[in-house]
Amino acid sequence: MLSGDRKEGGSPRFGKLHLPVGLWINSPRKQLAKLGRRWPSAASVKSSSSDTGSRSSEPLPPPPPHVELRRVGAVKAAGGASGSRAKRISQLFRGSGTGATGSGGAGGPGTPGGAQRWASEKKLPELAAGVAPEPPLVTRATAPPGVLKIFGAGLASGANYKSVLATARSTARELVAEALERYGLAGSPGGSPGESSCVDAFALCDALGRPAAGGVGSGEWRAEHLRVLGDSERPLLVQELWRARPGWARRFELRGREEARRLEQEAFGAADSDGTGAPSWRPQKNRTRAASGGAALASPGPGSGSGPPAGSGGKERSENLSLRRSVSELSLQGRRRRQQERRQQALSMAPGAADAQIGPADPGDFDQLTQCLIQAPSNRPYFLLLQGYQDAQDFVVYVMTREQHVFGRGGNSSARGGSPAPYVDTFLNAPDILPRHCTVRAGPEPPAMVRPSRGAPVTHNGCLLLREAELHPGDLLGLGEHFLFMYKDPRTGGSGPARPPWLPARPGATPPGPGWAFSCRLCGRGLQERGEALAAYLDGREPVLRFRPREEEALLGEIVRAAAAGAGDLPPLGPATLLALCVQHSARELELGHLPRLLGRLARLIKEAVWEKIKEIGDRQPENHPEGVPEVPLTPEAVSVELRPLMLWMANTTELLSFVQEKVLEMEKEADQEDPQLCNDLELCDEAMALLDEVIMCTFQQSVYYLTKTLYSTLPALLDSNPFTAGAELPGPGAELGAMPPGLRPTLGVFQAALELTSQCELHPDLVSQTFGYLFFFSNASLLNSLMERGQGRPFYQWSRAVQIRTNLDLVLDWLQGAGLGDIATEFFRKLSIAVNLLCVPRTSLLKASWSSLRTDHPTLTPAQLHHLLSHYQLGPGRGTPPAWDPPPAERDAVDTGDIFESFSSHPPLILPLGSSRLRLTGPVTDDALHRELRRLRRLLWDLEQQELPANHRHGPPVASPP
Repeated sequence: MLSGDRKEGGSPRFGKLHLPVGLWINSPRKQLAKLGRRWPSAASVKSSSSDTGSRSSEPLPPPPPHVELRRVGAVKAAGGASGSRAKRISQLFRGSGTGATGSGGAGGPGTPGGAQRWASEKKLPELAAGVAPEPPLVTRATAPPGVLKIFGAGLASGANYKSVLATARSTARELVAEALERYGLAGSPGGSPGESSCVDAFALCDALGRPAAGGVGSGEWRAEHLRVLGDSERPLLVQELWRARPGWARRFELRGREEARRLEQEAFGAADSDGTGAPSWRPQKNRTRAASGGAALASPGPGSGSGPPAGSGGKERSENLSLRRSVSELSLQGRRRRQQERRQQALSMAPGAADAQIGPADPGDFDQLTQCLIQAPSNRPYFLLLQGYQDAQDFVVYVMTREQHVFGRGGNSSARGGSPAPYVDTFLNAPDILPRHCTVRAGPEPPAMVRPSRGAPVTHNGCLLLREAELHPGDLLGLGEHFLFMYKDPRTGGSGPARPPWLPARPGATPPGPGWAFSCRLCGRGLQERGEALAAYLDGREPVLRFRPREEEALLGEIVRAAAAGAGDLPPLGPATLLALCVQHSARELELGHLPRLLGRLARLIKEAVWEKIKEIGDRQPENHPEGVPEVPLTPEAVSVELRPLMLWMANTTELLSFVQEKVLEMEKEADQEDPQLCNDLELCDEAMALLDEVIMCTFQQSVYYLTKTLYSTLPALLDSNPFTAGAELPGPGAELGAMPPGLRPTLGVFQAALELTSQCELHPDLVSQTFGYLFFFSNASLLNSLMERGQGRPFYQWSRAVQIRTNLDLVLDWLQGAGLGDIATEFFRKLSIAVNLLCVPRTSLLKASWSSLRTDHPTLTPAQLHHLLSHYQLGPGRGTPPAWDPPPAERDAVDTGDIFESFSSHPPLILPLGSSRLRLTGPVTDDALHRELRRLRRLLWDLEQQELPANHRHGPPVASPP
């Protein structure tokens, strides 16, 4: 047996069977007869409002506004029971009228008390008897009686409602008479003529409303719709067939007939005047009345048992006819007139409507016309459909409900492993629409951004869209081969562009590519104007280099070849600038997957060019010459010439790598994170950047190798030369290289050549400092190892020789300080300086020092190195080292096993510079050499485009007209 679910507050949930009549209709017939025999009489039903009389002065909260059926046990448990209510159920259906009734519940103060019975109780034996079969609609009349709550707050002060016993055949007039009897205002319907006139003065009203915010039990009711029931209508059938919407509630009220008519007309007039039309239950009004009091009333069945009395057929038919006229004719006529005006307004918007003959109003046509009158949203961006795929399924307006709007085909699952399909806001059912086709982001501030998914055909104002672009109001967005939308944003105040952005470009607009000016026929310009536009691009100084993917390999190869050959007089970072223009064009204009492929091809070309240059330099080295040719040491000038190509590649690759890193980060931010190819693209970009890293490491390694190889032959002069030559003066800080002592010039010449080379190649400052750091590290290790080695077998550690070494070292550090490398040199020459300082200590002071004090004053020297210097120090003929110089037992193992030489493998690691690239790709190109190379590459691309055309369609390079 079905049961009605109830929400909090007592209102029935939509779609669940809660009404008692429907409950018994769905029950088996045998169970229906059984329950009918056991049903309690009206005497056992107690009002839920109170046990006091109807004129009680204490207001009580209203119950849930629905018809309620309760078993005897439920009524007894809910309202309590007196002694009379505890009688056997079989006694409730006895025909005797002397049974006791509930105190205070059988009538009001004006009734004779419990001795008088309700009129409905007299008919209970007849209702419990069996009935003949009837049609399905009439079988509802055989259902057991139910308790109907009739509210009458306007009849008696403080009264809430009175419960009356009603059946499916009970008419509204009968229930009014019973309610008046309960309120103590009239007797039964079969009473005196005065009582009948009292019944005629009141009407039963069907009221729809909403409970107050506090719920049903808060004691407040707000009625919004009122309908007067006809005298012959069946309230229980109306309750069953005509249900309230969710959030609404229904109750039956007892009002004066004139007052009820007036309230009904006012309610319907207000509904029509505000343009909202009648409430949702008004279109069902005629149908509901016909079902509840139509054919069954006109010709009751033979077994109905409760038809109209004899001689009342005319009156009954007149009442039936009045049911159709419960709404005033004036209201209906006004409504029809307004519908006709709206229909004419809708038809006037169609082409040729002025000459068309407006026929009678057709409700179906009017509904279709009103659906075509669409009001666009005023606070959200939306897309207006200009062309669709299926006219019967496509909408006209697609509103953006989120900041990010996704177009796609959708589906149950994606193609990869049955994972959930991506979220889609607008579903487009065309065969060429991808599951996630296009994404539009429209934040609070313009402009909006549109980004196509990988492989999705998207056009923006007629041009193929490959990258993320700005979307302005009025732009045309094409998805696939079928859908075309216009983007609108009412939040901008309707101040769209005066000229639609999808119209042909004005003269003088920058062409998107070299051959576009001659191939485009949509711009509306003549051949001469297009030729001038192309000439302006080919000879212009704008930092732009446009190319098609098919010409990419030739373009990159030409740039790398020219940079490797050193052709022309390009600026040092010119190759990186040209390659960055190619990367920028790919990132902005070409498809999403093109940039990773371009980076991989670019990195491989640079690596091959650098490797060829390294082999060329190696082949020219003296050690690789044929046997018998004497080896000639490298000079600083020769090293500078050999290393210039490598240093240029190191400088250009460093700047290009920084620029590529920026573009890859932008691509990762702008790319759709749900794109399955995104991870593959990022891996390709990482591989390309790894190749560029390898190029930088290789060029750095080769550069410092040849520089240190040259230094190796010049460094011993710092230990052997005497700066105090006869008649020579020591140069001061910042002296020129020619003023330095002859023994220091070769070493300082290598440093000066490396400094000039890095400056000419515009090497990144971080790499410059690391290059000299490695050179100083090598010089410090070489000199310290030579110092340790030369003091083992001959008298080298003495004060006079140490002073000469100290002076040479100070002159080198002073010169490097003047060159701007003093801080780096001081850091890397620290160990050599401390070792020389130990040897420069006067002999008398050194003899007084102990091992612990020497370790404290010279912390950079290891115990083995300190012990080596002290043990071989020349104190004089026949004098040994003092016992204070002996290391303690705790450091004896470190002295015996320690190495006195410095390792060349402990050099500092190369750290690539991080940060923004120094390439400037904004503003006009000011360098004439770079501008000439840019023009040459543009004309090369133009020639490649023209070679693909037939001979009769080719054009020579246009020449810009002189100003």
